[in-house]
Amino acid sequence: MGTKIKNIIGTIALVCVLFLTNSVFGANYYDVVRVGITDNNFQNVLRQEVTVYGTAECEVCDRVSHRVISKVSADTDINVRNTEGGLSLSVKGRGGKFTDVVIICPQGVLGVRDLKRKGKPALYHGAFEIIQSQSRNGFYLVNLVELQEYLKGVVPNEMPVSFGLEALKAQAVAARNYVLTPRTQAYKEFNVVDSVASQVYFGANTEEDLSTRAVMETEGVVALHNNELILALYSSTAGGYTESYANAFSDPKTKIFPAPTKPYLKAVPDKSEFEPLDNDDKAKEFYEVKVPSFDIESPYYRWSKEWSPKELEEVLKTTLIAQGKTGFVYPVPREGEDIGAIKDIKVMKRGASGKIMEVEILTARGCYTVMKELVIRRVFQKNGISLPSANAVFEKKLDNYGNVTGIIVYGGGFGHGVGMSQFGAGYMATKLKQPYYNILRHYYQGINLGSMPVTVSGEDVKQRFWAPIGRAQIVITDTNAGKLAVNINGRDHEFPLAKNVFHRDYKIDISRYIDDGFNTVTFYAPSLGRSVSLYVELVEKYGRTTGQDD
Repeated sequence: MGTKIKNIIGTIALVCVLFLTNSVFGANYYDVVRVGITDNNFQNVLRQEVTVYGTAECEVCDRVSHRVISKVSADTDINVRNTEGGLSLSVKGRGGKFTDVVIICPQGVLGVRDLKRKGKPALYHGAFEIIQSQSRNGFYLVNLVELQEYLKGVVPNEMPVSFGLEALKAQAVAARNYVLTPRTQAYKEFNVVDSVASQVYFGANTEEDLSTRAVMETEGVVALHNNELILALYSSTAGGYTESYANAFSDPKTKIFPAPTKPYLKAVPDKSEFEPLDNDDKAKEFYEVKVPSFDIESPYYRWSKEWSPKELEEVLKTTLIAQGKTGFVYPVPREGEDIGAIKDIKVMKRGASGKIMEVEILTARGCYTVMKELVIRRVFQKNGISLPSANAVFEKKLDNYGNVTGIIVYGGGFGHGVGMSQFGAGYMATKLKQPYYNILRHYYQGINLGSMPVTVSGEDVKQRFWAPIGRAQIVITDTNAGKLAVNINGRDHEFPLAKNVFHRDYKIDISRYIDDGFNTVTFYAPSLGRSVSLYVELVEKYGRTTGQDD
């Protein structure tokens, strides 16, 4: 259990005050993550009953009143059931009804009976918050956990540790960014779920030494673009060419497709000689063969599927209706409607990676248009399984009379293919010997790495981060303050801040004060005299010092 959690839970009153706050994260560190825990099938987050326990003595308190309900000995079941009148909680047959509760295990970890992760009992750092839904038709089991502890349970479950330390570090930074800035937040009770619907988090019992090292050696490091956290999307296998965000996703608010562009999430080929694959001929040439690329060791690097015309017609009868609810299929056939014999499948629009953005299905009875990569993948199912990706090329088999006798799809990649390719990261780390920051900069164009941007106003702000090569600079995005007083690794420094007329940011090289590894920087608020936004940027070479040190 992390030291911060140990400090937090020094007393029950303090625990309840902290854990029951409406704030999602801590004021400066963004340290606490709220994770909705799903069932064994990773499907249901709303529960009717759960039994939890602690590996050491547990303490249960009421979430609303902060009153201590019970102290429970180690490995003793705490059963919670949903009722219309509230939560029914019992320990060894004794209990009562309560509103939402918090359960902590100060000297151990928490477990969920009959819940498995990677075939092991599910164990979790931090605390459990049990929150009844507003309609009282169930409750949520929410794990409140420090960000670093959360990432230790994510990284080895999102990426094989065999991909190497530098790839795992890239995954740690991407996962840190993603939980801090998820694309969508479906539930107000928590930030993310523990499944692929967000990113895979299996808890304390699945941690690995190498991935834990990767989390520790990227502590405090996030990916930034224009001084803001990026949306660090990633997928298993891009297929040799990643796709632009706009070409794969709809806007989460307006639902309009294509989505607005994100400059750091644009299509990137693994090799500079790869041309854009935005037409059928180029996509066919690329995806029907194993063109050497960073993703080549993935089992989904290249794949194919085949249907008979009748088989695909039966699939489409169901999937066109189901996916019609997304708004990206038109027209939507009626239940039981005969869509007619398939005549052709035409790709109308592709992204730079060859990813299908729009496809037409021509039948004897009409034409159906399907848009967006995930919808397309779910429409063209084989044996009840969606296509691995929308990097696909359709071919028809014809008889001597021009009738369709079969449909084949060739493709490459697994997942949406936007941002970092995990197999590609593994290849870059193990085969090309690239450090994690080069991997991230390949997949996320124009980014820089640094600490969390913060606004220093009435209180000092302390940040802890790992500098891989001991070089860094403070970036100040508002330079109207007169000076900056800062403590770097235990030593005070003062930098005068001149007005910066020609550049957006003011940068102070602090590399001479930075260690290889962990560093702690405290920004002193009184020295600034006003609110100032800043962060520490990690750099790979010494830049010109714009400020003067003491």
